[in-house]
Amino acid sequence: MYLNALEFLEEEREGWRPFEALLDLSDEQLGVGVSGPDRWSGRDLMAHLVHWQAGCLDVARELAVGPHSPTKERQDREWDERADAINDEITVEWAKLPMSEVRRRFETTPGELRGYLTVVPETRWLKHADYLAYFLNETTDHYADHTADLEVILEAARS
Repeated sequence: MYLNALEFLEEEREGWRPFEALLDLSDEQLGVGVSGPDRWSGRDLMAHLVHWQAGCLDVARELAVGPHSPTKERQDREWDERADAINDEITVEWAKLPMSEVRRRFETTPGELRGYLTVVPETRWLKHADYLAYFLNETTDHYADHTADLEVILEAARS
């Protein structure tokens, strides 16, 4: 699918770019729940996406130093056992954070992930079917899954 990591990273960056519009909303606008596909607020969407990016970051850190990621194995097990209950917990957990911290994580985590992926040998993720599927699922594919949520949130903020 990808000839090199740069192709993946460019696609991921472009996929993430529309979500950065959330940073232009006020804290109040980010806190308003909307009746979109997932009925999330902007804050909830930020938390959800960044939580899964942070998981990718942990996996990338492990793959930077070795060919195996215990974090990914744990995440896979937890998802198989609990599925969407995890997403509900993310929303509750991140609701306790100050908005400044939500914004900080939203601004920094994607870049940290990209940075780490540049040092992970391509054979450990880009050329490894299971890890590539994982990174796609938690980044570009995940962003596409939530594009409609983003549009509803941004439209509500404009109204």
